Amino acid sequence: MVSWFGLFWVFLIIVGLQPLVRQYLLSSRRTRLIRTLEKRRGSRVIALIHRQETMAVLGFPLVRFIDIEDSEELLRAVQLTDDQMPIDLILHTPGGLVLAAEMIAHALIAHTAPVTVFVPHYAMSGGTLLALAANQIVMAPHAVLGPLDPQIGQWPAASILRAVEKKTAANHSIHDETLIMADVAGKAMDQVRGYARQLLIARGWMTEAAEQLSLALTEGRWTHDYPITVEEARGLGLHVSSEMPDEIYEFMRLFPQVAVRRPSVQYVQMPYHSQPAKAAKH
Repeated sequence: MVSWFGLFWVFLIIVGLQPLVRQYLLSSRRTRLIRTLEKRRGSRVIALIHRQETMAVLGFPLVRFIDIEDSEELLRAVQLTDDQMPIDLILHTPGGLVLAAEMIAHALIAHTAPVTVFVPHYAMSGGTLLALAANQIVMAPHAVLGPLDPQIGQWPAASILRAVEKKTAANHSIHDETLIMADVAGKAMDQVRGYARQLLIARGWMTEAAEQLSLALTEGRWTHDYPITVEEARGLGLHVSSEMPDEIYEFMRLFPQVAVRRPSVQYVQMPYHSQPAKAAKH
C-alpha cells in the first residue's frame, strides 16, 4: 500500500533540493564562461557581481554590496595570479565599504600586468574607485559609473559640511553632534579624494588632471546615485572603451534577479538584425 505520508516527504525533499541544483548548474555555467573568456584573452578573469538573488529554500532576497569578505576573496584571487598575467575584472556593483574598495584597488594597482575593468551595466561609488585602479576601462554603451562622494550614515559628507557652513554664516546654534559629523565628513572627503588622486597618478595621470578628476568625483557636485555615462566619463578625462565582449553579456544573464509573479520586461531573447523593407505589391 502506498504511504501518502512517505510520498509527501519525498515531495518536500525534491522541492527543497531544486534551488540547490539550480544554483549548482548556474555556478557551473558561470565557470565555463569565465574559462572561455580567459582562454580567448589570455588573462585571469575575476567577477565582482552584486545582484539580489533568491537563495536556499526560504527564498529571501539578499542585498549585496562590496564588503570585507569580497576584498579578502578578491585579494586571494590577485595573489594567485602571476605578475605577468593580465587581470580582467567584471564589475557590477552599487558600491560598498570604502575600506574594502580601497584594499581591492591597492591590490590592482600593485599588479604588474595590465588590469582591465569591464562594466556591463553599472559600477557605482566603490565600483568606480576600482575602475580608476585599472589600466583600461571597458563600459557597455549604456553602462554608468558613479560619484565617489563619501556618505556619513544616511547623509552625504558634502551636504553635512554645507549645512554647517550655512548655519555658521547665519549665526545659528549648531549641536555638538552635528559638529562632530562635520569633522568626520571633512576627513572622509579628504581621504577619498586623496586616494582617488593617488590611483590616477599611479596609472600615469598628470598631477593636475588627477586632482581635477578626484575633486569632481568627491566634492558633492552630484547626488550619490548620479549616473556618469560613457560620454560624460570621457568628458571627465577617463579613457573608456565600449568594446564589450559578448561573453560578458552572456555571463551577466547567469545572475538572475529575484523571481517575481509577473516579469516587468519581456522580449524575444535573441539578436535582431534589420532587414531591407520589401517593396509593396500593386
